Amino acid sequence: MNTIWIVIPVLLVLMFLLGTDLHKEAFANVARNPRAVLAGMTGQLLFLPLIAIGVAWALNLPPVYFMGLVLVACCPGGSSSNVFSMLAKGDVALSVTLTAFSSVITLFTLPLVMGGVAELVSQQAGLEINLPVGKLLVQNLVLLFAPMSLGIMLRHFRPRIAAKVNMVLGKCAFPALMLLAGVFFLQYTNEIIKNFTVLGIAAGALILMAMLCSSLLSRTGRFSAGVRRTIVIEVGMQNAAQAIAIASSPFIFNSGEMAIPAIIYALMMNVILLLYVAVIRRIEKQQA
Repeated sequence: MNTIWIVIPVLLVLMFLLGTDLHKEAFANVARNPRAVLAGMTGQLLFLPLIAIGVAWALNLPPVYFMGLVLVACCPGGSSSNVFSMLAKGDVALSVTLTAFSSVITLFTLPLVMGGVAELVSQQAGLEINLPVGKLLVQNLVLLFAPMSLGIMLRHFRPRIAAKVNMVLGKCAFPALMLLAGVFFLQYTNEIIKNFTVLGIAAGALILMAMLCSSLLSRTGRFSAGVRRTIVIEVGMQNAAQAIAIASSPFIFNSGEMAIPAIIYALMMNVILLLYVAVIRRIEKQQA
């Protein structure tokens, strides 16, 4: 069974959940702190894809994994980033804003970057890799923009219902992602075990380098500690479900193997960011 039929409902739930998190305060955050939004978007849309290309090239990843690693780096921020920002005592409103903005902007940047990477990999490996840009744009509009818009509308017109729905879906999101990861692992057990070391190193290096670059960028901007933490978390946490949907979609790449880097990235980012939050909380406890 193609995992696309499992990832679609998971992705729809995650994006609808993000929409119910958005409110006027989140959008007002852009006008109040535009430099922080710009810094976060720079890390998300520029640093992360460039670092992914560099890591994939340095490790000489096979074409399918090269594409898969860059793909997850080109996706928007993960919807769980606001939870991690809250745990790290960051700026949750900024986190929600960055996730929403990246979800919209990557509708256009993802096809551009992946089109260039597909051409690069095709030339280097002597393969023909076609990226159906039109189908990719339509799929992203249906699976990302549409459910997020519905969530925003529900939040605007029925805020009480939206709050209840958000609470229920928020509890379901992580178990749904774990179910997706489990099913995917069962389907591609041999490939994941065989390539776990190199892809684990690739994903870990990508996350740590992106977090370091975004930390330096946010320090250059002289933001508050909460804003800096939020930017670091937002850049490190990606929407792996979208990467899996694009890789495994029969309308786009139709490759389960290309989705393997996204699965491993999802595991590594949760481990690394949980450690990051734990270190921050311990330091704050010692300073109190």
